[in-house]
Amino acid sequence: MDFELTEDQKMLKETVARFVDNHVIPLAPELDEEERFPHESFKAMADMGLFGISIPEEHGGSGSDFLSCVLVMEELSRGCVSTANTYGAHAILCTENLYRNGNEEQRRKYLPDLIAGRKIGALCITEPEAGSDAMSLRTRAVRDGDKYILNGTKMFITNGPIADLAVVYAKTDPDAGAKGITAFIVEKDFPGFSAGKTLKKMGVRGSPTGELIFEDCEVPAENVLLEENKGVRVLMSGLDRERIVYSISPIGTAQGAFDVALKYAMERKQFGAPIGSFQMIQEMLADMATDLQAGRVLAYWAATQCEAKERVRLEASYAKLFCSKAGMRVVDKAMQIFGGYGFIKEFPVERMYRDVKGIEFGAGTTQIQKLIIIRELLKQMAGG
Repeated sequence: MDFELTEDQKMLKETVARFVDNHVIPLAPELDEEERFPHESFKAMADMGLFGISIPEEHGGSGSDFLSCVLVMEELSRGCVSTANTYGAHAILCTENLYRNGNEEQRRKYLPDLIAGRKIGALCITEPEAGSDAMSLRTRAVRDGDKYILNGTKMFITNGPIADLAVVYAKTDPDAGAKGITAFIVEKDFPGFSAGKTLKKMGVRGSPTGELIFEDCEVPAENVLLEENKGVRVLMSGLDRERIVYSISPIGTAQGAFDVALKYAMERKQFGAPIGSFQMIQEMLADMATDLQAGRVLAYWAATQCEAKERVRLEASYAKLFCSKAGMRVVDKAMQIFGGYGFIKEFPVERMYRDVKGIEFGAGTTQIQKLIIIRELLKQMAGG
C-alpha cells in the first residue's frame, strides 16, 4: 500500500494550492456576502485544465486519475467551499459522468465546451419529494417519436440556476422501480426546460442552488445517456464517485480552519501568554490535526479504489461518513479557539462553520451513509 503521491499529483496539488492562496481565498468573503457565482474562478479553473483531469487526452482532458480530482477538490475547499462545490458539480457530477456513460457522439458534442468552461454543467437527481430516497423519482419521461417528453421538478440542484446543460434522471417505466430510470442530457434551451427559484442558504452561498422545472420538456432521443431504463447504473456509479470527491471537501475546509486557528492561537495572548501555550488549546489542536490526517488518508484510499474496481459503495460511504463528521469536529474546535471573534463575519472561520454543515447533506446524509455501510457489511456476511 503506497501512501505517496506521484510527482504529477504533487505538482497538481501545489499548483492548485497557489491558485487558492492567491485568488480563491481573497475572493471567498465577497462570494459569500453577495451570494454570487465565482465566474472569475470558474474561468481560471478552466484555463488551468481542472475540468477534465480524469478524462483522456483524446477527449480534451488530462488523462489523469480520480485521486487527482480529489486533490483539486481538497485544495479548493481549503479556500472556498462555494468554489469547490461549483467545481465538483460541473467537473465530476456532470462532465466526468457524461464522459463515462456517454457514447462517442455525445462526448464529441458536449465535452469540449464543458472542459473549456464555455458551458456550465449540473446533475439533477433530488426532487421535492425524493431526496435520500432517490429511487422514488416522480419526474417522468415518455417517448414520443424521436424525442422524449419530460415532466417534473428537481430541487437543491448545485449550479442549477446558471447551468447550460444538465444530466437529468427521470422515470421511463414507473412500474419497474429502479429498473425504470433513464438518464438524459438536457440543454437549457430545450423547449419546456426552465430554472425556478434560487434558494437562499445558510452556507455555501457563492454556489447557486435552485429548482429546475420540466413542463413538457422536449429532449431528443439521442440525448439518452447509456440506454433507456439503464439510468440506475449511471446514477449509482456516479453517486459513489460523488461521495468520494465530496468526502474530501469537509477535510479541505477543516484544513483551512485549522490553519487560521493555529495562527490565531500563536498570536492571541491571554494571561500574559499566547493561548497556544495552554494545554487545553494544544489538546484541541492535536485532535484537529489527527482528524485531518485520518480523513485525508481515508478519502485518498477510497479514490484509489475507484481506479481498482467498479463497485465502491462501501468505500465511498466510509469516506463520506467519517470525513463529514471529522470536518465538522475540526471546524467546531477552530471556532472555539477563536472564541467570540470566531462568531464575527470578519474572521473566515465563521463562514467555514456555516459551509461545512452544508457539505454533510450532499451525496447522502450521515444517516444514509450509515445505512449503506451496514447493508454492504451484511451483504458481505451473506456472501453477496
